[in-house]
Amino acid sequence: MTAPSRKTGAMADDGDDLHFCSTCAFSAACMQSGYDKSHLKELHVLVEHVGPFKEGEHLFREGDPFNAIAAVRSGTVKTYVTDANGREQVQGFFLPGEIIGLNAISHSRYPCNAVSLDSVLLCWFSFPTMAALATRMPGLQQQLFKLLSEDIGKAALLSGNYSADERTAAFLMGLSRRYASRGFSPNRFLLTMSRTDIANYLRLASESVSRVFRRFQDEGLLRVDRREIEILDRARLEELSRSILRE
Repeated sequence: MTAPSRKTGAMADDGDDLHFCSTCAFSAACMQSGYDKSHLKELHVLVEHVGPFKEGEHLFREGDPFNAIAAVRSGTVKTYVTDANGREQVQGFFLPGEIIGLNAISHSRYPCNAVSLDSVLLCWFSFPTMAALATRMPGLQQQLFKLLSEDIGKAALLSGNYSADERTAAFLMGLSRRYASRGFSPNRFLLTMSRTDIANYLRLASESVSRVFRRFQDEGLLRVDRREIEILDRARLEELSRSILRE
């Protein structure tokens, strides 16, 4: 069972005048540079808390001008593109503490759509001001580079010739690690995305994902209750996902 000290929901603890939100992607970098929230008047000016966005509401659309990156405070965001034939291709899912919009930097326009999968709260960061602040804060600059690297890594994660079991296990273990890194439970969490969206992201048929989930449950790897997942056999899932996650 999940340790009681872990948060099982994906909701940020809001900060105050001195403290950052619990899921803030930049708090550690700022604190390491000697800046708490009260010292970051520049950052205070450029941060805007927005939302909630309702399920199905778009945060931005492909081609919109880029001038800010968004940090998810609570909820889940899906990014996707639509091809010439109107087919949707899911690019990723973003959890509390994760940053959306880094892939827009090079062309100054968002290259995809971003839509809320449940009730979503965001922090908008003016990117020009953030970039200027990073030149004076090496820790913040390093964090931006780290986030960019992680974004590229996620895009290439599932490009190999992997089985449905490997892809699904890697997806679940990736979510588990991402939740854990933000202080949420690594073993019990909700899948706020639909099976269809998961299958699209993994480049699998919806039926394949459903079959894998049933088999994982029958074999004692998972407990599945609608959208709630409980990981029962981490060792087996880690073994299945190792070729993709590489750790």
